[in-house]
Amino acid sequence: ASGGPQYAQRYDEWRSSFVQLLQGPLGYPEDHVLVLAEEEFAGAQKATRENVRSALADIRKRATKDDVVLVVLVGHGSGSDSGEAKFNLVGPDLSAHDWAELVRPISGRIVFINAASGSFPFVEELSAKNHIVITANDSAAQTFETVLPQFLEASFKDETADLDKNGRVSVWEAFTYASSRVKGWFDQRSQLATEHPVLD
Repeated sequence: ASGGPQYAQRYDEWRSSFVQLLQGPLGYPEDHVLVLAEEEFAGAQKATRENVRSALADIRKRATKDDVVLVVLVGHGSGSDSGEAKFNLVGPDLSAHDWAELVRPISGRIVFINAASGSFPFVEELSAKNHIVITANDSAAQTFETVLPQFLEASFKDETADLDKNGRVSVWEAFTYASSRVKGWFDQRSQLATEHPVLD
């Protein structure tokens, strides 16, 4: 849930760009990309708690131990200083613990990216063997709007992100690229950074 039109447009653009990246240059088949959004449309379900559970249950049935499952959250969240860290959905939210319980039974390697505000507590909940967890924040107190999503998406299109020059961008390389761009975004505006990405 965007929380207002000024955020909704930005989230729509980020989501659309990321889906195009996955289905275009990265070559993911359309039926391998499950999209949930604030408003339902062709190719996307409404981002409700029930639809999140249903999507992850579907992935759990299909994923094998050799697969990589990527989960990307873009939007608003609340840190644990508000009681329990959550990601804002349409209707009732899911907590970090809820997300961990839904993802844990999925086979294969999990790459879980929570690019929302208040995302840091997700590191502790989602951390596990074969899990890579990225959050926009390194503290539960960081609850301001984030810019990480735009730079993560850009990392897979920018040749400079491919640090080892092997022709592809790894999760680590994408994180390194996006983290430096987040820092630069605040530096250019002479603002105190309210966002410090973390990779576990």
